[in-house]
Amino acid sequence: MASPDIALTVLMGVLLVAVAAWLSRIEDWRSYAPIGSGGVYGEQTGTGHAEKPAGITRWLTTVDHKDIGILYGLFGVTAFVVGGLMALVMRIELVAPAQDVVGATTYNGILTSHGITMLFLFGTPMIAAFGNYFLPLLIGADDMAFPRINAIAFWLLPPAALLIWAGFLPLGDLVPAQTAWTMYTPLSAGAGIGTQANAGVDLMLLGLHLSGISATMGAINFIVTVFTERGPDVGWENLDIFSWTMLTQSGLIIFAFPLLGSALIMLLLDRNFATTFFAVDSGGTLLWQHLFWFFGHPEVYILVLPPMGLVSLILPRFSGRKLFGFKFVVYSTLAIGVLSFGVWAHHMFATGMDPRLRASFMAVSLAIAIPSAVKVFNWITTMWNGKLRLTTPMLFSIGFVQNFIIGGVTGVFLAAVPVDLILHDTYYVVGHFHFIVFGAIGFALFSAVYYWFPAITGRMYQRRLGKWHFWLSIIGSNVTFLAMILLGYLGHPRRYATYEFGVASVDLLTLLHQAATLGALIMAVGAIIWVWNMVQSAREGPRVTDGDPWDLKESGLRTKEWEWFENERIATDGGEEEE
Repeated sequence: MASPDIALTVLMGVLLVAVAAWLSRIEDWRSYAPIGSGGVYGEQTGTGHAEKPAGITRWLTTVDHKDIGILYGLFGVTAFVVGGLMALVMRIELVAPAQDVVGATTYNGILTSHGITMLFLFGTPMIAAFGNYFLPLLIGADDMAFPRINAIAFWLLPPAALLIWAGFLPLGDLVPAQTAWTMYTPLSAGAGIGTQANAGVDLMLLGLHLSGISATMGAINFIVTVFTERGPDVGWENLDIFSWTMLTQSGLIIFAFPLLGSALIMLLLDRNFATTFFAVDSGGTLLWQHLFWFFGHPEVYILVLPPMGLVSLILPRFSGRKLFGFKFVVYSTLAIGVLSFGVWAHHMFATGMDPRLRASFMAVSLAIAIPSAVKVFNWITTMWNGKLRLTTPMLFSIGFVQNFIIGGVTGVFLAAVPVDLILHDTYYVVGHFHFIVFGAIGFALFSAVYYWFPAITGRMYQRRLGKWHFWLSIIGSNVTFLAMILLGYLGHPRRYATYEFGVASVDLLTLLHQAATLGALIMAVGAIIWVWNMVQSAREGPRVTDGDPWDLKESGLRTKEWEWFENERIATDGGEEEE
């Protein structure tokens, strides 16, 4: 093992210990927390944030849940732009079978960082953004239960991102990790003649570990907030659906992310201190897959449950009626949370595992589709005979339902052992996964951004540009991901920088790759319009003078955050009242 690698590992360990020591010396650790000051359920503490400074100091020191929600959102958008640019580079490279734009090494590094960026640096933080900003408002709380821990959880993310992306920075001999986001051993343990022993992999693993600590701290905070900080008029019987999904997601995080952290530590020890947790001769390669996927499949539901809650909250507002079967949506959410820990091995059907185990995991993987289908029928029934208003948030919610149906149905086929053995590790899996991760989760997040944009900024976005964004996104995503599914049917393996290997006609593969790239470029245009619309509207958009910008009072569907918006026409941290 090279001495620079040891020095780098020791340095990172010293840094983490120093950060922990510094945090332990902070005075009044829980001074903003009602529980820390003896508060009890339903007690209004009156904690304010008017004493906080203005300017950049405010954002560096804030413990206000709304400020932290905005910081999460800005971080998530930044990661979305970085991950999206990585995706475009890959798609442009695959326009033709030859390696014209980037080499295989760079392509593999971009592929790895794209997956990790979108899952850990975009998806989870963007959900935390809405959870931090709006969950306390929805349940009538003053703030999160542990505001300082809330701030710390966010500030772990920027260094995590820098560590994950370190291989792309001009830092000596560092190269990007090329392990794919699943980090399968023995490749990720440094085996082979490539660059997998490079310190760039170690930094990526450390960055992932930091992001997991951040998510776990946030999950604990959400759970305690929902249990102890609800207003006196908010009981379990009338808790909103978004809070239910955030609560379930947080429970999944507490059980899943520590396992990932343990596996990452073991992998770092294998790489740097010659331990043998994942040694090939002792079957450790399969041990990594079991540990990773025991985290990895609940992670899918960690990402999709809160967006389901967002759609369940937003879609009825523009259907003119309450969510159909509210209790069944809650029960199906809880059922998904429980079943999600019993399906991980369907990612391992092709490893030669015992057929009896495969059958049991297939059964649970098929069963988990039932509570998901319950939600779909509830959403469709909510719209049925409703007074639909096709605003931008509603369009993205409908787009979520459509893409989720395609992603869910294609996933059911992968849950069946005979089909999975044929389609495993092909582009079919990539298409299915992206229908869920972008086509469903991404669309729900866009819906929430448009829906709550007036509450966050006090201004209204350009509605026409919002609808352009939707149509470009729905067309582009379906063109790209359906082309990927067809590539999978042709037997095209994923994670390759070229496709001159004879699985099908090169001309046909090229045509489908070109279609996928065209769809990606269409989505990129939509994303540029979205960013422009958000920035321009936040600065110069028409001011919202009505506390009910979506006309929800008529149907009796206005929730607590809009009551806050109407009553608190004062900017955060001592701003002046709107005229």
